[in-house]
Amino acid sequence: MNILVIGGTGLIGSKVVRRLRDKGHGVAVGSPSSGVNTVTGEGLDAAMDGVDIVVDLANSPSFADDAVLDFFTRASANIAAAERRAGVKHHLALSVVNCDTLTDSGYMRGKAAQEKGIRDGGIPYTIVRSTQFFEFLDGIVRNAGGGDTITIPTGWMQPIASDDVADAVVRHASGEPRMGVVEIGGPERWAMDELVRRFLGVLGDRRSVKGDAMEPYFGARLEPASLLPGDDFEQAPVGFEAWLEQLDRSRYARPASA
Repeated sequence: MNILVIGGTGLIGSKVVRRLRDKGHGVAVGSPSSGVNTVTGEGLDAAMDGVDIVVDLANSPSFADDAVLDFFTRASANIAAAERRAGVKHHLALSVVNCDTLTDSGYMRGKAAQEKGIRDGGIPYTIVRSTQFFEFLDGIVRNAGGGDTITIPTGWMQPIASDDVADAVVRHASGEPRMGVVEIGGPERWAMDELVRRFLGVLGDRRSVKGDAMEPYFGARLEPASLLPGDDFEQAPVGFEAWLEQLDRSRYARPASA
Protein backbone atom coordinates (compact mmCIF):
# COMPACT_ATOMS: atom_id res chain seq x y z
CA MET A 1 0.00 0.00 0.00
CA ASN A 2 1.04 3.61 -0.54
CA ILE A 3 0.75 5.51 2.72
CA LEU A 4 1.19 9.19 3.54
CA VAL A 5 2.15 9.87 7.16
CA ILE A 6 1.44 13.46 8.11
CA GLY A 7 3.58 14.42 11.07
CA GLY A 8 5.93 11.56 10.25
CA THR A 9 8.98 13.15 11.87
CA GLY A 10 7.67 13.38 15.45
CA LEU A 11 7.88 10.97 18.38
CA ILE A 12 5.13 8.67 17.15
CA GLY A 13 5.42 9.52 13.48
CA SER A 14 9.04 8.46 13.09
CA LYS A 15 8.28 5.11 14.74
CA VAL A 16 5.22 4.58 12.54
CA VAL A 17 7.14 5.40 9.35
CA ARG A 18 9.89 2.93 10.22
CA ARG A 19 7.42 0.14 11.04
CA LEU A 20 5.39 0.67 7.86
CA ARG A 21 8.50 0.60 5.69
CA ASP A 22 9.68 -2.55 7.44
CA LYS A 23 6.38 -4.14 6.40
CA GLY A 24 7.06 -3.27 2.77
CA HIS A 25 4.64 -0.36 2.34
CA GLY A 26 5.49 2.66 0.24
CA VAL A 27 5.63 5.51 2.74
CA ALA A 28 5.81 9.26 2.16
CA VAL A 29 6.24 11.75 4.98
CA GLY A 30 4.19 14.94 4.98
CA SER A 31 5.52 17.84 7.04
CA PRO A 32 6.22 21.56 6.60
CA SER A 33 9.86 20.71 5.89
CA SER A 34 8.76 18.54 2.96
CA GLY A 35 6.46 21.25 1.59
CA VAL A 36 3.19 20.00 3.10
CA ASN A 37 1.24 22.53 5.16
CA THR A 38 -2.07 21.15 6.41
CA VAL A 39 -3.26 24.51 7.75
CA THR A 40 -2.97 26.29 4.39
CA GLY A 41 -3.42 23.16 2.28
CA GLU A 42 -0.15 23.78 0.45
CA GLY A 43 1.38 20.61 -0.96
CA LEU A 44 -1.43 18.28 0.10
CA ASP A 45 -2.66 17.39 -3.39
CA ALA A 46 0.82 16.51 -4.60
CA ALA A 47 1.58 14.50 -1.46
CA MET A 48 -1.61 12.43 -1.83
CA ASP A 49 -1.14 11.53 -5.47
CA GLY A 50 -1.44 7.74 -5.65
CA VAL A 51 -1.91 7.36 -1.89
CA ASP A 52 -4.22 4.67 -0.50
CA ILE A 53 -4.02 5.50 3.22
CA VAL A 54 -3.39 8.72 5.13
CA VAL A 55 -2.13 8.54 8.72
CA ASP A 56 -2.46 11.90 10.49
CA LEU A 57 -0.13 12.27 13.47
CA ALA A 58 0.49 16.00 13.23
CA ASN A 59 0.22 18.19 16.31
CA SER A 60 -0.41 21.88 16.76
CA PRO A 61 2.78 23.96 17.07
CA SER A 62 1.02 26.06 19.72
CA PHE A 63 -1.06 24.87 22.68
CA ALA A 64 -2.76 28.25 23.13
CA ASP A 65 -6.53 27.70 23.12
CA ASP A 66 -7.42 29.63 19.96
CA ALA A 67 -4.34 28.49 18.04
CA VAL A 68 -4.80 24.79 18.71
CA LEU A 69 -8.50 24.90 17.79
CA ASP A 70 -7.70 26.76 14.57
CA PHE A 71 -4.95 24.28 13.69
CA PHE A 72 -7.02 21.13 14.07
CA THR A 73 -10.16 22.64 12.49
CA ARG A 74 -8.42 23.94 9.38
CA ALA A 75 -6.05 20.99 9.02
CA SER A 76 -8.78 18.35 9.21
CA ALA A 77 -10.88 20.20 6.61
CA ASN A 78 -7.96 20.62 4.21
CA ILE A 79 -6.81 17.02 4.59
CA ALA A 80 -10.32 15.66 3.98
CA ALA A 81 -10.78 17.80 0.87
CA ALA A 82 -7.46 16.63 -0.58
CA GLU A 83 -8.30 13.00 0.28
CA ARG A 84 -11.59 13.23 -1.60
CA ARG A 85 -9.83 14.60 -4.68
CA ALA A 86 -7.19 11.86 -4.49
CA GLY A 87 -9.58 8.98 -3.81
CA VAL A 88 -7.93 8.00 -0.51
CA LYS A 89 -9.44 4.80 0.88
CA HIS A 90 -8.65 5.09 4.60
CA HIS A 91 -7.88 7.97 6.95
CA LEU A 92 -6.42 7.20 10.37
CA ALA A 93 -5.80 9.83 13.03
CA LEU A 94 -4.32 9.63 16.51
CA SER A 95 -6.40 11.35 19.17
CA VAL A 96 -6.78 11.41 22.96
CA VAL A 97 -9.04 9.34 25.21
CA ASN A 98 -12.07 11.35 26.37
CA CYS A 99 -11.09 14.48 24.44
CA ASP A 100 -14.78 15.15 23.79
CA THR A 101 -15.62 15.32 27.51
CA LEU A 102 -12.66 17.40 28.76
CA THR A 103 -14.06 20.58 27.29
CA ASP A 104 -12.34 22.93 29.76
CA SER A 105 -9.05 22.13 28.04
CA GLY A 106 -8.35 24.12 24.88
CA TYR A 107 -6.18 21.32 23.55
CA MET A 108 -8.91 18.73 24.07
CA ARG A 109 -11.44 20.99 22.34
CA GLY A 110 -9.05 21.11 19.41
CA LYS A 111 -8.78 17.31 19.25
CA ALA A 112 -12.56 16.99 19.47
CA ALA A 113 -12.88 19.43 16.55
CA GLN A 114 -10.37 17.33 14.60
CA GLU A 115 -12.45 14.21 15.22
CA LYS A 116 -15.61 15.96 14.03
CA GLY A 117 -13.83 17.05 10.86
CA ILE A 118 -12.81 13.45 10.22
CA ARG A 119 -16.32 12.10 10.78
CA ASP A 120 -17.75 14.75 8.45
CA GLY A 121 -14.98 14.44 5.88
CA GLY A 122 -16.51 11.72 3.72
CA ILE A 123 -13.49 9.37 3.87
CA PRO A 124 -13.59 5.92 5.54
CA TYR A 125 -11.77 6.45 8.81
CA THR A 126 -10.35 5.09 12.03
CA ILE A 127 -9.70 7.26 15.07
CA VAL A 128 -7.22 5.78 17.54
CA ARG A 129 -7.69 7.43 20.92
CA SER A 130 -4.70 6.94 23.20
CA THR A 131 -4.13 7.53 26.86
CA GLN A 132 -1.18 9.73 27.84
CA PHE A 133 2.27 8.56 26.76
CA PHE A 134 4.89 7.79 29.41
CA GLU A 135 7.11 10.17 27.45
CA PHE A 136 4.66 12.97 28.27
CA LEU A 137 5.42 12.79 32.00
CA ASP A 138 8.13 15.39 31.50
CA GLY A 139 5.58 17.71 29.92
CA ILE A 140 3.28 17.29 32.91
CA VAL A 141 6.16 18.19 35.21
CA ARG A 142 7.11 21.25 33.17
CA ASN A 143 3.51 22.41 33.06
CA ALA A 144 3.46 22.36 36.87
CA GLY A 145 6.01 25.17 37.02
CA GLY A 146 9.14 25.68 39.08
CA GLY A 147 9.97 25.70 42.77
CA ASP A 148 10.92 22.98 45.20
CA THR A 149 7.32 21.71 45.32
CA ILE A 150 5.10 21.09 42.30
CA THR A 151 1.36 20.48 42.42
CA ILE A 152 -0.04 17.67 40.30
CA PRO A 153 -3.66 16.52 39.80
CA THR A 154 -4.64 13.31 41.57
CA GLY A 155 -6.83 11.85 38.83
CA TRP A 156 -6.14 8.35 37.56
CA MET A 157 -4.28 7.71 34.34
CA GLN A 158 -3.34 4.59 32.39
CA PRO A 159 -0.21 5.64 30.48
CA ILE A 160 1.16 3.89 27.42
CA ALA A 161 4.61 3.64 25.86
CA SER A 162 5.11 5.44 22.56
CA ASP A 163 6.33 2.21 20.94
CA ASP A 164 3.01 0.57 21.80
CA VAL A 165 1.15 3.56 20.36
CA ALA A 166 3.09 3.22 17.11
CA ASP A 167 2.34 -0.51 16.97
CA ALA A 168 -1.39 0.17 17.35
CA VAL A 169 -1.39 2.90 14.70
CA VAL A 170 0.35 0.62 12.20
CA ARG A 171 -1.97 -2.29 12.97
CA HIS A 172 -5.13 -0.25 12.47
CA ALA A 173 -3.82 1.69 9.48
CA SER A 174 -3.13 -1.62 7.75
CA GLY A 175 -6.64 -2.91 8.52
CA GLU A 176 -10.11 -1.99 7.37
CA PRO A 177 -11.53 1.41 8.39
CA ARG A 178 -13.42 1.11 11.66
CA MET A 179 -15.73 4.08 10.99
CA GLY A 180 -15.39 4.88 14.65
CA VAL A 181 -13.04 5.08 17.62
CA VAL A 182 -10.54 2.55 18.95
CA GLU A 183 -9.12 3.19 22.42
CA ILE A 184 -5.65 2.12 23.53
CA GLY A 185 -3.97 2.35 26.93
CA GLY A 186 -1.26 0.86 29.09
CA PRO A 187 -1.58 -2.09 31.47
CA GLU A 188 -1.50 -0.16 34.78
CA ARG A 189 -3.53 2.55 36.47
CA TRP A 190 -1.69 5.22 38.40
CA ALA A 191 -2.71 8.29 40.34
CA MET A 192 -1.02 11.04 38.35
CA ASP A 193 0.72 12.60 41.33
CA GLU A 194 2.12 9.24 42.42
CA LEU A 195 3.45 8.43 38.97
CA VAL A 196 5.09 11.85 38.70
CA ARG A 197 6.62 11.33 42.15
CA ARG A 198 8.08 7.98 41.01
CA PHE A 199 9.29 9.49 37.73
CA LEU A 200 11.14 12.33 39.46
CA GLY A 201 12.64 9.90 41.94
CA VAL A 202 14.08 7.81 39.13
CA LEU A 203 15.64 10.93 37.62
CA GLY A 204 17.16 11.94 40.97
CA ASP A 205 15.01 15.07 41.00
CA ARG A 206 14.44 15.99 44.64
CA ARG A 207 11.44 18.24 44.16
CA SER A 208 8.44 17.43 46.29
CA VAL A 209 5.17 16.49 44.61
CA LYS A 210 1.91 17.67 46.14
CA GLY A 211 -1.27 15.98 44.93
CA ASP A 212 -4.36 18.17 44.59
CA ALA A 213 -7.67 16.98 43.17
CA MET A 214 -8.56 20.58 42.24
CA GLU A 215 -5.37 21.21 40.26
CA PRO A 216 -6.26 21.57 36.55
CA TYR A 217 -4.73 19.35 33.92
CA PHE A 218 -3.89 21.65 31.01
CA GLY A 219 -6.95 23.73 31.83
CA ALA A 220 -9.35 20.90 32.69
CA ARG A 221 -10.46 19.85 36.17
CA LEU A 222 -10.27 16.08 36.34
CA GLU A 223 -12.76 13.67 37.75
CA PRO A 224 -11.04 10.52 39.05
CA ALA A 225 -11.64 8.61 35.79
CA SER A 226 -11.38 11.48 33.28
CA LEU A 227 -8.21 10.15 31.62
CA LEU A 228 -9.07 6.45 31.73
CA PRO A 229 -10.15 4.44 28.67
CA GLY A 230 -13.41 2.53 28.51
CA ASP A 231 -13.83 -1.14 29.36
CA ASP A 232 -13.24 -2.40 25.81
CA PHE A 233 -9.93 -0.62 25.18
CA GLU A 234 -6.92 -2.38 23.65
CA GLN A 235 -4.38 -2.96 26.42
CA ALA A 236 -0.74 -2.44 25.49
CA PRO A 237 1.91 -4.64 27.15
CA VAL A 238 4.54 -2.19 28.41
CA GLY A 239 4.13 -0.89 31.96
CA PHE A 240 6.07 1.75 33.86
CA GLU A 241 8.93 -0.44 35.09
CA ALA A 242 9.47 -1.97 31.65
CA TRP A 243 9.43 1.50 30.09
CA LEU A 244 12.06 2.67 32.57
CA GLU A 245 14.38 -0.15 31.51
CA GLN A 246 14.75 1.37 28.04
CA LEU A 247 14.55 5.03 29.09
CA ASP A 248 17.32 7.36 27.95
CA ARG A 249 17.44 9.30 31.21
CA SER A 250 19.81 11.91 29.80
CA ARG A 251 16.89 13.29 27.76
CA TYR A 252 15.08 14.15 30.97
CA ALA A 253 18.04 15.14 33.17
CA ARG A 254 17.68 18.31 35.21
CA PRO A 255 19.54 19.73 38.21
CA ALA A 256 18.35 18.25 41.49
CA SER A 257 16.85 20.71 43.96
CA ALA A 258 19.07 21.71 46.84
